[in-house]
Amino acid sequence: MWNFDGAIASLSYPAMTTRFDIVVVGAGSAGCALAARLSERPDLRVALIEAGGRSDHIMLRVPVTWPAASEQPRFGWRYGSEPEPGTMNRVLSQPRGRLLGGTSSINGMMYSRGHPSDYDGWAADGLQGWSHADVLPYFKRSETNWRGEGPYHGGAGPVSVSRNPRDPLIYPVMIETARVLGYEENDDFNGARQSGFGMPDFTVRRGSRESSWTAYLSKSRRPNLTVISNAVVTSVLHDGGRCLGVAYRRDGVDEVIHAGETVLSSGAFNSPQLLMLSGIGDPEDLRRAGVTPRHALPAVGRNLQDHPLIANVYKAARPLAFERLMRADRLAASGLRWLLGRGGALGDAPLSVQSYINLSGTSEIPDTQFQVSHVSFEARPWFPGWRAGAGDAFTVSAMQLRPRGCGDVTLRSNDPFDTPAIRLGLLANETDRQAARDMLAFSRRFFRQQPLADLVSEEVFPPPAVAGPQAVDAHLAATIQTGMHPVGSCAMGIDPVASVVDADLRVHGIANLRIADASIMPRIIGGNTSAPAMMIGEKAADLILGDSPTDHGVLLPKESFA
Repeated sequence: MWNFDGAIASLSYPAMTTRFDIVVVGAGSAGCALAARLSERPDLRVALIEAGGRSDHIMLRVPVTWPAASEQPRFGWRYGSEPEPGTMNRVLSQPRGRLLGGTSSINGMMYSRGHPSDYDGWAADGLQGWSHADVLPYFKRSETNWRGEGPYHGGAGPVSVSRNPRDPLIYPVMIETARVLGYEENDDFNGARQSGFGMPDFTVRRGSRESSWTAYLSKSRRPNLTVISNAVVTSVLHDGGRCLGVAYRRDGVDEVIHAGETVLSSGAFNSPQLLMLSGIGDPEDLRRAGVTPRHALPAVGRNLQDHPLIANVYKAARPLAFERLMRADRLAASGLRWLLGRGGALGDAPLSVQSYINLSGTSEIPDTQFQVSHVSFEARPWFPGWRAGAGDAFTVSAMQLRPRGCGDVTLRSNDPFDTPAIRLGLLANETDRQAARDMLAFSRRFFRQQPLADLVSEEVFPPPAVAGPQAVDAHLAATIQTGMHPVGSCAMGIDPVASVVDADLRVHGIANLRIADASIMPRIIGGNTSAPAMMIGEKAADLILGDSPTDHGVLLPKESFA
């Protein structure tokens, strides 16, 4: 399909060399989708390289254990931010999955696409093919939604999107409280509208985590697809104008793949890092890290964005379901039920309610994602006479969906096994600081409102004494986190100085090299990022193969998403 033999003849490589038509670097949300779709073409030889290994550990499969799994060093890259000036110079943990399925194997499994205006905004900036009408068919193609086939959902895709149970006592109280405050219930945040209060969907299959690996590739036996795990890609091989493949190290052995097309799907931290290690980026930054510049592309690593997130906790006035579940004997019984039938409480999220709302004005486009769980963030197994439980509590997270601040990813050194330097830019401007204040104020207002107030005994975190402007700002700076949704560091754009890839995901100025992951988002979307990353992988396959959504029988809804 591609003729590249002449281009590689003059370069020197380690002895162990293989050839493929296409190599995809990174088996995460986008990479698995991309490799799966490309390998549907039996005439193509496709390689998928992943730095990590298997993702079938029980901690990864049981949905309720995801917070612990995301912090396990053996499942991730162990990344942290640089000290953040806006957060009292704290270093913030940045969990990223280093295993088959990538971060989709350790995340919270929430299925969210963002708002249509996110994608329409990209298209308005000149990125043809990325409007909401353009990307909706790929969202539909990727999923089997519990609602079945419809205007906004797919019924035959690889990713299982499941309904999460609503607590029969807590959920109605949350919805009624929202109604008192003027908000409507919404039974589908990815349907006719995003705003309102309701219960989100999750990527769960019969009570077990659904990652991009389990959805797209775990059962694949295609002879034209080679998956290379536990292999760290160390550089992109190129001659300054054309990509020739990649070099990687596995079990201490350096190897090379020559490919007609190379696609980086390594995420918002690793994709720019790999470009920079290969001499592609801002020349001054590269020289400082000891890398010889080979292709000037100053936007590499810039424009890093994430959702600022605040949390607070309220002590419950009565026993809640999840704390009862954590009693050791009940937990063991639930574990046995899950092992036998993959059902029950361990397969569900202890979520009370979620909403998309606008706190900064009257726009129909939400600026905040608000979420309540009926579980303490310190929840642990307990038993009378053994140890006490964490207590019944409501844990709240509120996420700013469209922050103004951004950061960057740079190299610490020219060592491919060194971690990148990550700067998030949290609370670096007044708009974002005000958004954090507004989110905390709304959470307090929501929990003071009847009928929810009857379920609450006291505010635990922050304590009520954190009330004045200075105290609130100090608390937010000391505690703010991110939604772990990094994007934008290899952004799409029409200007090769201000962006890294074009609308076809081709790296500016280097033939046969593309990027397909969340790093290509020019602006962060208003929601969780795993489902959009899978969409990007789906769309990238069509861009490479020259296909379109209509080639797969995916039709658009008759009415637009509002």
